[in-house]
Amino acid sequence: MKKMSRRQFLKGTFGVFAAGVLTAGGGYGYARYLEPHMIETTKHTIKSSLIPHGFDGFKIVQFSDTHLSDYFTLDDFRTVILTINESKPDLIVFTGDIIDNPDTYHNYQAVIPFLRKLQAPFGKICVYGNHDHGGYGTDAYKSLMTSGGFTVFRNAYQKLTLTDGSEIEIAALDDLMLGKPDYEGTLSKLSEKLFSILLVHEPDAALNTKTYPVNLQLSGHTHGGQIQLPFYGPLITPPYGKVYTEGMYQTDDTHIYVNRGLGMTRLPLRFLAKPEITVFTLKSTN
Repeated sequence: MKKMSRRQFLKGTFGVFAAGVLTAGGGYGYARYLEPHMIETTKHTIKSSLIPHGFDGFKIVQFSDTHLSDYFTLDDFRTVILTINESKPDLIVFTGDIIDNPDTYHNYQAVIPFLRKLQAPFGKICVYGNHDHGGYGTDAYKSLMTSGGFTVFRNAYQKLTLTDGSEIEIAALDDLMLGKPDYEGTLSKLSEKLFSILLVHEPDAALNTKTYPVNLQLSGHTHGGQIQLPFYGPLITPPYGKVYTEGMYQTDDTHIYVNRGLGMTRLPLRFLAKPEITVFTLKSTN
């Protein structure tokens, strides 16, 4: 087990204290009952000379970390489904953690019709998160998502090809915490001549992908910390979500996006970390 640094200890201690103040103060009602339902749709345009003209205007919708539970219910999920379909996506991606506690959640079959209602002409893709493997949920997650019309990507690669011959690449890594991500076996298939998208639950995977031609990485996992303070940012973020915590980052030719997710874990609170659905529009600059 790694030793906690003094900085990490102080930040963790301050985080616990701040969360206690938030809980005890008037902000509790907002963080518990209001913000968790204030779903934002954020929009980004991704420009690259590698994006072929056929994919100009191609729309990808990402949602993540629903953590279905007593706190993020199927009624909340219904709102998510409607919002995503209203965006008219070409492709839908889910970046992990569908259910908070797979070993105690009893509404698996009820989730499937909601997933099936999601519509995108170029399909629906998902990857594993740590909660999807946890609680003996690995096989249950695959069965659930497949029944809902999703293709489950686990250390996988494919080309997405249009009728005019235009191509982009999509790769996906297994969860970093409880899975077995195969960086070399998966990412060595990427070409420097094609625009590539990497789907991986934990954003700090980007620290290990710098030698591969990844143009856009989509991740979740951090929930934006769930609780943030002004001028301070997230109080605590999970392992493999310490460097890239929320929003858009750019390193060299790679865009890294960390979606704040929709549900909650550990504490049923969100403060200055609103739940999020993200819409990406590809733009050719060639």
